Amino acid sequence: MITTYLLYIVLGAFAGVLAGLLGIGGGLVIVPMLNIAFELQDFPMEHIQHIALGTSMATIIFTSLSSMRAHHKRGAINYSAFWRLTPGIIVGTYLGAWVAALLPTGFLKAFFGFFLYYVATQMLLGLKPTSSRDLPGNIGIFGAGNGIGIFSALVGIGGGTLTVPFLSWCNQTMHTAIATAAAVGLPIALSGTAGYLINGLGIEGIPGPHIGYIYLPAFFGIIATSMLTAPFGAKLAHSLPVEKLKKIFAILLIVVGTKMLWSAFM
Repeated sequence: MITTYLLYIVLGAFAGVLAGLLGIGGGLVIVPMLNIAFELQDFPMEHIQHIALGTSMATIIFTSLSSMRAHHKRGAINYSAFWRLTPGIIVGTYLGAWVAALLPTGFLKAFFGFFLYYVATQMLLGLKPTSSRDLPGNIGIFGAGNGIGIFSALVGIGGGTLTVPFLSWCNQTMHTAIATAAAVGLPIALSGTAGYLINGLGIEGIPGPHIGYIYLPAFFGIIATSMLTAPFGAKLAHSLPVEKLKKIFAILLIVVGTKMLWSAFM
């Protein structure tokens, strides 16, 4: 058990540095790392992706709180947009977790693999949305929050990859979009965690100490270090060539995405 916890402590430290350095959501790093770790521990294949997604969501609660606090101190969060997005986010994320619980792990792996390709393409090409409209009305923003929540639950992320482009498209500055997306990560993580916890209850074959689809050794190990190393990664971002590092990381994402697609289809 000690070796297992040490493994996840190292994973958490690595995820925190990358999140702070490259400005990416923790789930983007944590989910594929957990997949590899669970395979090495011979977890049942039919549960691996569900446990990785649920555990990732649970860890994001703590990292999003830390990030939200930092952005709040700078007064960068658009709380009007945050509160308007939150109802749709909560409903969509819980619904996404419920749908994920019904899907086979192979499909979820393939879905995440293609998502990594999408993120890697954005990083390699430097694609950024152009501002073209204001925030939509109540129905439109509920639908946007719903879509962000569903997709975030299916890939186990805090939603920044989707929320930032949406807010930028709605004429929010990039700083405001990033800060508000960090805040939105909290309701996504809370609702997603609840969904994976409840829908994983009573499922047979999940190894080790767990609550639903949340594997506790990984959860505690990751949060123990990721919150500490993320500020270090952010500090490195001011001294290292981040744009070049993003391109290198994008190539790594393509490799990881290809591995996940290979394991999903072979």
